[in-house]
Amino acid sequence: MSGNQHDVTLQIGSDELRIRGLYETVSIVNDVMVALWFVVGSILFFSEATTTAGTWLFLVGSVQLLIRPLIRLTRRVHLGRIAPGSSPSSARDF
Repeated sequence: MSGNQHDVTLQIGSDELRIRGLYETVSIVNDVMVALWFVVGSILFFSEATTTAGTWLFLVGSVQLLIRPLIRLTRRVHLGRIAPGSSPSSARDF
């Protein structure tokens, strides 16, 4: 269907792929850590003696949930800077 109005051509450079891969890895590590904080915090809530530690882990997990959108925002800004002809809003999420 060459020339069809639905054809799309994407040009992604190696730098962009490397940057996207890096931020995706950071995001995955962050998500795993969030899950670990909440699982361990939940386990600590089973004993009254470790409830305070569990509460702190929930707080750490909550702060890391805030980090998730900051990672995405940082990636968009970074990609916007390496592609001078495009705005950060055109650096789309996969």
